[in-house]
Amino acid sequence: MRVLALDYGSARCGCAVSDPTGTIVTPIEPVERAATRRGLARLRALVAEREVEMVLVGLPLSLDGSDSAQTRETREFAERLAGALDHRVPVELYDERFTTRLAQRSAAGGGSARASEDSRAAAHLLESWLASGAGAPSGSDAGDSR
Repeated sequence: MRVLALDYGSARCGCAVSDPTGTIVTPIEPVERAATRRGLARLRALVAEREVEMVLVGLPLSLDGSDSAQTRETREFAERLAGALDHRVPVELYDERFTTRLAQRSAAGGGSARASEDSRAAAHLLESWLASGAGAPSGSDAGDSR
């Protein structure tokens, strides 16, 4: 299943996509102002162009697991995105704590200079989700908010 992962931010949304087998994760160009009409249209186009079967949105929970203002904004964005995709492609939320820090470390450790930090964070999010087995066909819970 090809998955598009998003590290949402109001100014810029990092993006990464998996191959159909869920083995290779590639950071791609971020989308500017993803919550705007133009941003949502770009995400719809990405879903179509890349034949995405599911969108994974990083949920920025507080360290103690509680919601913050950014968490609430991200939940609202995920709902708007699901509507923009006519609910044809599932949009799932996944705990993204520490993905930005991992992206910063991968850049300092020789990570791809071409990929934006936001898109590297999305790639870490997707790799974590895939490693958790959440994307496995058997026993997967589409629509499960983590």
